[in-house]
Amino acid sequence: MKMLINVAETVVADALRGMAAAHPELTVDIENRVIVRRDAPVAGKVGLVSGGGSGHEPLHGGFVGPGMLDAACPGEVFTSPVPDQMVRAAAAVDSGKGVLFIVKNYTGDVLNFDMAAELAEDEGVQIAKVLVNDDVAVTDSLYTAGRRGTGATLFVEKIAGAAAEEGAPLDRVAALAQQVNESSRSFGVALSACTTPAKGGPTFDLPAGELELGVGIHGEPGRERRAMMTSHEIADFAVDAVLEELRTDNPVLVLVNGMGATPLLELYGFAAEVHRVLGEREVVVAHTLVGNYVTSLDMAGASVTLCRVDEELLRLWNAPVRTAGLRWGC
Repeated sequence: MKMLINVAETVVADALRGMAAAHPELTVDIENRVIVRRDAPVAGKVGLVSGGGSGHEPLHGGFVGPGMLDAACPGEVFTSPVPDQMVRAAAAVDSGKGVLFIVKNYTGDVLNFDMAAELAEDEGVQIAKVLVNDDVAVTDSLYTAGRRGTGATLFVEKIAGAAAEEGAPLDRVAALAQQVNESSRSFGVALSACTTPAKGGPTFDLPAGELELGVGIHGEPGRERRAMMTSHEIADFAVDAVLEELRTDNPVLVLVNGMGATPLLELYGFAAEVHRVLGEREVVVAHTLVGNYVTSLDMAGASVTLCRVDEELLRLWNAPVRTAGLRWGC
């Protein structure tokens, strides 16, 4: 496999060096693997920290900045960051108002963030935690006990980040993050496997002419494999899988997310089909976001995330944000 890297062992550090060069508004600690907004800690503001294995960019480092995260901790590719990173991040962003850890439901992430919370609290930092587990495809996975955390992470980080930017206290920011998670569901589809730098080849076998319905962001198996389907058919399957568990009379936010190797031409076409299905199911769309946001290296495919919103969540979603991967209203 051809990859634009030097050696597999330095791929994360090299990416962080590039991020530091491209985004002077961030403080990028390459040695300790922590990305922090340069003005942190912000006086009177709750700090938001998230993180996970690299390979899902722009999640999470691309979402550090005003209106979203205060810090992110990148692990090695598809590998959880370690507690020391999280403790450093919490200390860097704590203004005395506490820190919210936003954790995707993968076993390594959960264990390490739990340990980091204990260590940070020992150092006098008040910590709250929210677990993101929005994937409806499977209940237990190769990496999880319970549902996986996927596209809803973006909604949680954006809406909780807006509330924190407005000065909401820690318990309110955590409650809103929890509400967003409970109001969101996702379903992903893979058209090809992804390639990790360490392996240098596909991480799983997906024969030509087949797709994986319900794939995880590390390539974990989903519900079933089928012969290749049209965008129309995939949208029907994915949206119906989400709506089976997200009954709503409220408007929804829609994320049509690329897995890393799907061109925008295809994603926008798929977004049109998602809107068609939602219209047929009489679901009102408040806003739609299309692009590569929660990726899986070079996997071809897409995921659909719906988030049921009320007036407050919608207002917070529309609030200004200025990060490398998401920005509006600034």
